[in-house]
Amino acid sequence: MNQSENYTTELPEGYREVYSIDAKDKKTGILLNVAGLAAGGVIFALCWLLIRPKGYLMNYDLRREGILLAVMILYLVLHELTHGAAYKLLTGRRLTFGVSLTAAYCGVPDVYVYRKTALISLLAPFVVFDLVFVLLTLLLPDPWYRLDAALMLALHVGGCSGDLYDTFLYLTKFRDPATLMRDTGPKQTFYVK
Repeated sequence: MNQSENYTTELPEGYREVYSIDAKDKKTGILLNVAGLAAGGVIFALCWLLIRPKGYLMNYDLRREGILLAVMILYLVLHELTHGAAYKLLTGRRLTFGVSLTAAYCGVPDVYVYRKTALISLLAPFVVFDLVFVLLTLLLPDPWYRLDAALMLALHVGGCSGDLYDTFLYLTKFRDPATLMRDTGPKQTFYVK
């Protein structure tokens, strides 16, 4: 058995599966996406009130919106690569990436990661891109670009719903540092002694 402080290649004796969340499951996927839309909607509404853009339809720029769409796609890739970078640095193991109808994902399926490693990987994109999009929302000189950055912030926070749910589980149910998680990408399974 290959083991480090960050992961183990085999489930140790005495561990049992206690919970799993699968974004490919239709009901789970819908719940996570509805929660993400709600969170994103609240963030965008608050940013709209902060920025207070005037004459939105009169200033609509199709070219700018095309660029925004490209940035959204690039962000999705960067979000998953950020998960992957954290996992790669902490485990050095093979990563899997993919997209389903309900989620984009990154996983490290051939190992069981300890709580600390899982939390770092789960929260890495949330922390990095919160900082980026909040700064852009506050500092860009053009209010329309600030609104675009606010939309990206809202989509980002909403898109982190699965990561934040897993983090919530770690903060409430699985506080033991010896808790293990197998992350195949769309599915995370929790194991305890």
